[in-house]
Amino acid sequence: MTETRPITSAAAPASADWRMLAVALSAVFMGSFDLFVVNVATEALRADLGASDAALELVVSGYAFAYAAGLVTGGRLGDRFGYRRMFVTGMAAFTAASLLCGLAQDAGQLVGARLAQGLAAAVMVPQVLSLVTARFPASHRGRATAWHGAVGGLGAIVGQLAGGLLLQADVCGLGWRTVFLVNVPVGVAASMAARRLLPGLTGPRRRFDVPGALGVTAALALVLMPLALGRDAGWPPWVWLCLAASLPVGWLTWRWQRTLRARGGEPVLNPALFGNRPYVALLAAYGAFQLYFGSYMFTLALLFQAGLGESPLAAGALFAPQAALFSAGALASGRLTARFGRRSPAVGGLLVLAGLASMATQLVLFGDRLPGTALIPSLILNGLGNGLLAPGILGMALSTVGPDVAGSASGLLNTAQQAASSLGIALLGTLFFAASGPGLRAAHTGMVAVCAVFAGLAVLAVTLMWRAGRHPLR
Repeated sequence: MTETRPITSAAAPASADWRMLAVALSAVFMGSFDLFVVNVATEALRADLGASDAALELVVSGYAFAYAAGLVTGGRLGDRFGYRRMFVTGMAAFTAASLLCGLAQDAGQLVGARLAQGLAAAVMVPQVLSLVTARFPASHRGRATAWHGAVGGLGAIVGQLAGGLLLQADVCGLGWRTVFLVNVPVGVAASMAARRLLPGLTGPRRRFDVPGALGVTAALALVLMPLALGRDAGWPPWVWLCLAASLPVGWLTWRWQRTLRARGGEPVLNPALFGNRPYVALLAAYGAFQLYFGSYMFTLALLFQAGLGESPLAAGALFAPQAALFSAGALASGRLTARFGRRSPAVGGLLVLAGLASMATQLVLFGDRLPGTALIPSLILNGLGNGLLAPGILGMALSTVGPDVAGSASGLLNTAQQAASSLGIALLGTLFFAASGPGLRAAHTGMVAVCAVFAGLAVLAVTLMWRAGRHPLR
């Protein structure tokens, strides 16, 4: 059922609006920044709030799974109510939740505020890819998605660096709180700019699929929450009950989505997307990459501090080479993928494998006697490889869909990103903690163990991307 409204500017313009994109990308940066900025603050949170391992994982992965659970809904809300309105609403809520994080007095309050922050990010971030797909001409879309990938990756790596700097500076004696409070002025400025530069509602206004939104959110939560809490709780029966319940909830939600579509409605998950074979393969490839990338960043921060004895500032500084090379690779990926096709992201995957192999070899040979700076060549390889691989997959995926399903397609891609990141932190974080022993005394051993899994996921991502390239893209 639709409520017809005049289309005022739905068609992509002949030229790209780069000012609009710059404002929109502030959400991508902040969403990514806040997923990773707390990584270098984990030891400070443990000391100040008495946070347990489970609480620390929830501070990181709880944000990610709340983010993931709401992304498909966030994308559809943009289609329903307009990109600008939902961007500004999400940014305002994200800013308020960041303030609550900075004011938290115990680990429980911080986890709750982080969940709210993740849900707010799920409202603002999907609007960005929707804008790129619906408002940019095809000739500029590859460059725009390259910027999206560059800014997202840069936010992840700068988050680690800025976290160390903010902890070291200890502004006004606030300690770890500054990593959240820094969002407040940025969020206010971004909201004001968005109201002026982002387009409003431009297409037909559709009824919102409330049962579908609740079903998708519940299915994701039933998987991600127990995996995040299960290890520290000793894998009690409720964990397995939740995981088992996710299957019928997911199946019933999918049946409802197909039924609603057959009736002429607008489901949260557009079943038509799953008939697009290249898109589905690239969606899976992007998920495999994020399963590796989220857990890689989380475990690497723990390795630097708990395993190699680096300070938060030094640990953050070690991420700078990755940030620089990731940005360079991501910005070049649009042109390279346009020129060389799937070969460009495939080269990125090979660089990732080389970086992981180099890191694991050094840790096996030197253990915890290895200085963090010795890993910089490996980090450079990983940074450049990740920068070529992720935006290349993302750009290829968006090229398979049209503006009419921009919200659904971008929501699914963002969901794959955050759900896989949260799942990776929960599952591979568990492997890392188990292999590292009590107090992470053997963190170098834990990192070697997860590097083997990271390599397998990188290979899977490249394989799926390569197979998708056999099919003609739209």
